Amino acid sequence: MLIGLQNVTFEFGARTIVEDATWHIQPNERIGLIGYNGTGKSTLLKVLVGEYLPSKGTVERSRGTTIGYLHQDLLSFDTNDSILRVALGAFERVLQLEKEIEELGIELEKTGDEKTLHEYTDRLHEMDTLDGYNIHHKTEEVLQGLGFSNADLERPYKEYSGGWRMRVLLAKMILQQPDVLLLDEPTNHLDLPSIEWLEKYLTHYKGSVVIVSHDKYFLNRMVTKIVEIYQREIHQYTGNFEYYEKEKELRVEMQQRAFENQQDYIRQQERFIERFKAKASKAAQAQSVQKRLDKIDRIEDVEIERPNIRINFQVDKIPGRVLATLKHVTKRFGDNTIVENASAEIDRGDKIALIGANGKGKSTLLRIIAGVEQFSEGERVWGHNVQESFYAQHQLEDLNLNNTILDEMKECGSQKTDVELRTLLGCFLFGGEAVDKKIKVLSGGEKARVALAKTIVSKANFLMLDEPTNHLDMHSVELLIEALKKYEGSLILVSHDRYFVQKTANKIWEIDNHEIKEFKGTYDEYVEWKERMALQQKNAEKAEKPAKAEVKPEPAPAPKPVASNNNQGNAINKEAQKELQKQQRQFQQLEEKINKLKTQQAKLQEQLGNPETYSDKGKFTQTESDYKKVSDEIAQLNAQYETIFEKIVELEAQV
Repeated sequence: MLIGLQNVTFEFGARTIVEDATWHIQPNERIGLIGYNGTGKSTLLKVLVGEYLPSKGTVERSRGTTIGYLHQDLLSFDTNDSILRVALGAFERVLQLEKEIEELGIELEKTGDEKTLHEYTDRLHEMDTLDGYNIHHKTEEVLQGLGFSNADLERPYKEYSGGWRMRVLLAKMILQQPDVLLLDEPTNHLDLPSIEWLEKYLTHYKGSVVIVSHDKYFLNRMVTKIVEIYQREIHQYTGNFEYYEKEKELRVEMQQRAFENQQDYIRQQERFIERFKAKASKAAQAQSVQKRLDKIDRIEDVEIERPNIRINFQVDKIPGRVLATLKHVTKRFGDNTIVENASAEIDRGDKIALIGANGKGKSTLLRIIAGVEQFSEGERVWGHNVQESFYAQHQLEDLNLNNTILDEMKECGSQKTDVELRTLLGCFLFGGEAVDKKIKVLSGGEKARVALAKTIVSKANFLMLDEPTNHLDMHSVELLIEALKKYEGSLILVSHDRYFVQKTANKIWEIDNHEIKEFKGTYDEYVEWKERMALQQKNAEKAEKPAKAEVKPEPAPAPKPVASNNNQGNAINKEAQKELQKQQRQFQQLEEKINKLKTQQAKLQEQLGNPETYSDKGKFTQTESDYKKVSDEIAQLNAQYETIFEKIVELEAQV
């Protein structure tokens, strides 16, 4: 164990975050820490690092365990140093050694002293042991992975906004390589390419990682364990987020059934006691039943922490077929060209996700479509009967600071009742009396949620949404997804949340080479298509190389060499055919293996769905372990299956 909680109870004011909770973080674990907003995920991380002390129990840490903790409060740090210098701060000892080696080198040149020579040699050896000569290369690599260009590296840290500063501090923390990395919502400040890079990096990270995140895709691909704070308890699930969702549903169902069975039993026993406690002949027996009932370990009812509210959109007018058209639009910021001679069309029924790396101009393009950003050339044409609603961070400035949240919502002209507005605000994490808070006392995240709720409650038939999920928890994101699926209008959105994009968009726009490239389909289909295109290009490049190598000046061809060349070609074809048959045999064998394992997996899944399995702890643990083992084996074989399939495609082209 590296660090953990042992029978910890922690109260925050009058509210209990966890009660008698035990959780141990083991080496090389990748954990997703989840729970509804307000359940205390960030607070629990602070208890782990010692910022808060538990009211009961202990926080245990192995001797020498190092911890890196990335959180929002770090943004108060400021400096004139370059971002490269800030990130290099991860290597304090190496930087100290560089300084000492330089000073000793100067002294050695002057004196030639033997003692100085020994010290100089020792420092060089330590530098070598710490791999100190590669720190600049490593730091640049990590900063570039997180979205910084080479030109950015020498820019002062203080020039950057909060999100970019957080990336620099994340880079520094990764480079320090602590035994345990605690990351609080790291993907909030990253674009898609940076999230994908971080996924790959953390998957191979040598220490343990604990992540608080509402990004389901990120958790699914990253973590091997889910720890959930639920009803003031810590619940642990071995597997990714998808596994947790299925497993939790099963556990809740089992608990509900067990609770109902116990309630039936209690009612039956209580009826017996009530009936016979007054009869002398049965009084002792009734008393005995009462004692047994008093000692019973009561099963808690499954509480639904969040009501299953539905957000319903209303659309007043039906627009024309085309909502907005961009014709030969060019937009530049100084030397930075966002789009050049770009054209695109948004049709009725389109649900478009605008994706790509930060700095490519997604939000700028969204503002151009909304009509709040000027452009140098081209035109933007608005369609017939379009009623638009635009959500972006700048909307926060339009909120009336003296209004309460509820009053602000009433001014939208939605004609919804107080009850309906309160229900809607509940989806955006404003429950009970919170709706009576003044706008001026809200945090930036809370104001953003009010602005988003205002956008949703409008009767617009065209929505433009810039990062709508940034300040929502998982449950609220799900509610928003459901609403946008049913929404009868059209929309265009910018989001770094791949799960949200996959569930809401039917078209993908990407700014590529200053043009708007459109893909008709979902995000997953788009990713699959990109991978297929990249593979085809790779295969084409491979095929080109030998072709180029064959183009050599040769002596005048005679009949015999020509025949010989044909034979050689036939030999190559035969060799390729032989290899193809071999790969096809392997392919068939793999298919059979995978099918057998899938049958086995289905049986184990059935056992996991059987309540009897849960009555025997040993049986449940074994079944769960077998299920995970089979699932891992299927995943490995699927990877082999894809590799062999690619080889077969390659060989078929040669035969």
